[in-house]
Amino acid sequence: MGGGHAGGGWVNTLPPSWIPYVQLCRLNPPIALLLVYLPHVFGVLHAARVHSKPGLEVLGTATLLLGGSFFFSNAAHAWNDLVDAPIDRRVTRTKTRPIARGAVTPSRALVFISSQALLAATFLLWLPGPTTKAVIPTIIATAGYPWAKRYTYFPQAVLGFCLAWGVIVGCAAAGTPRPWFDAAPLALVLVSALWTVIYDTVYAHQDLEDDLRAGVKSTAVRFRGGRAKPFLWLSLALLGVCIIAYGQLAALGAGYHVITLGGCVLSLGRMIAEVKLGDKRDCWGWFTYQFWPTGVSIMGGLLYELVVSG
Repeated sequence: MGGGHAGGGWVNTLPPSWIPYVQLCRLNPPIALLLVYLPHVFGVLHAARVHSKPGLEVLGTATLLLGGSFFFSNAAHAWNDLVDAPIDRRVTRTKTRPIARGAVTPSRALVFISSQALLAATFLLWLPGPTTKAVIPTIIATAGYPWAKRYTYFPQAVLGFCLAWGVIVGCAAAGTPRPWFDAAPLALVLVSALWTVIYDTVYAHQDLEDDLRAGVKSTAVRFRGGRAKPFLWLSLALLGVCIIAYGQLAALGAGYHVITLGGCVLSLGRMIAEVKLGDKRDCWGWFTYQFWPTGVSIMGGLLYELVVSG
């Protein structure tokens, strides 16, 4: 996610040699980190309610996962840019990314990726054993994601899995022994994955013309020509079904449905209705700001139920 020169503000206060790595990690603005981290929080809140975890323990687990998510996000985005460099050079928005423009060499990128992955792994030392098993699908899917746009029109679904599996990681970190066998958090995974499909389809419209020339596949390419919004509305309808299904499986009350279902439908519905998919700046604006109300709606409903049940 993001273009190449993510400068300005605090980034300009850094030593010049650091700036390409900040750009590589998509830290300005830190949208990429938040989108990696939020599903982990969803999982922690779910498990905390199930296991009646005290507030300080929930906060400690969420803090550890923030640290791990930070370094994992850095490694994942650098890996994506390393593999995608030949494609990035052919796309207007991404041709100035650090590896594509030559500010970071492939060998230095590999060293950086390895260091960030190792730092992310150290956080597993302070988390329950099942967390290590839980992260394996995320690592495998994230490693393969850069090739998804070459072989399938649904890389957004692959990305959705990569990010949404954080729900399972969060559950494991908060004390659920085998959350991958539990229907409720798996329904929450589907909620997060469909959310990703929606916002990343809007995001992908920024590069539609260049992707067509470069042979890059995406849901934006697959559903071009007026079919994208019906696809987005269908995805929102499925997301609503999954929100309700999760609520039933987790035995959540009206507060959750009002906050999460109502918030997601209103925020994403407004984006789908109003976004101008042919306008790159408009797509970027909706992507940049509209993830907040949706993420807060999901987290708010879970937090409300945690507090009420406590």
